[in-house]
Amino acid sequence: MPDQENKPTVVIAVCGKGGVGKTSISAMMVKILVRDRQKKILAIDADPAVGLASALGITAQKTVDDIRNSLVQRLEDRQAGDKEELLTHLDYEMLEALTERENLAFLAIGRPEKEGCYCQVNTLLKGFIASMADHFDYVVIDGEAGIEQLNRRVMEKVSHLVLVADPSAKAIHVAQTIQQIARHTVEYKLSGLVVNRYQSTKEIESIFIPEDLHIIGWVPEDDVIRRCDIQGKSVLDLPNYNALYAVEECLQSICHSF
Repeated sequence: MPDQENKPTVVIAVCGKGGVGKTSISAMMVKILVRDRQKKILAIDADPAVGLASALGITAQKTVDDIRNSLVQRLEDRQAGDKEELLTHLDYEMLEALTERENLAFLAIGRPEKEGCYCQVNTLLKGFIASMADHFDYVVIDGEAGIEQLNRRVMEKVSHLVLVADPSAKAIHVAQTIQQIARHTVEYKLSGLVVNRYQSTKEIESIFIPEDLHIIGWVPEDDVIRRCDIQGKSVLDLPNYNALYAVEECLQSICHSF
């Protein structure tokens, strides 16, 4: 990885159609990045299913949405206190929601329980997340398929939008649609496509990639990942394997873009 001294935080948001393996791609990115013990990595699980936590072998004791729901309840009950007290309380709560392991920190967004729009609360919490991210060298966000959720509940600005698709025309079309929507909803510097789970060179040659999708890389189908998913093992505990090498090449491409 390139030297990040005096460079801004690299924020990588991973999005794509459900079931294409974006969580596995996110987890492999984290596994590669944490190798450099001099760098601090923040992994954010923005999918309500909390799949990234499982892939990394982490249990989130508290989520950002737990904090959001509690804050909304306090505001409704008029128990939030003055602004300074509220900010101090939220700062403590957000730090408590972080799970840390050596140079890796993990934050789960969770699932909102309360219906309705709480724009001021979302803006406040997004500010805390952005401020927290500034203290890390790399941030990897495993996002929902809907890019609008990333903007509304996590971050408005990212460095790189990584669109993950399997070789199917449907998944690639969804990736293209997400990119088109993202142009109006999320501020990012660069975007690109990772085609995951291809099975042969011949298959690659048969895949149609729209001209407006920049290819970051290709990740092969890998039985190691499949067995990991079946057995519920942490990606961090696995040895090197073909898919991991391919993701490392993708990361090299991403990080040399800055």
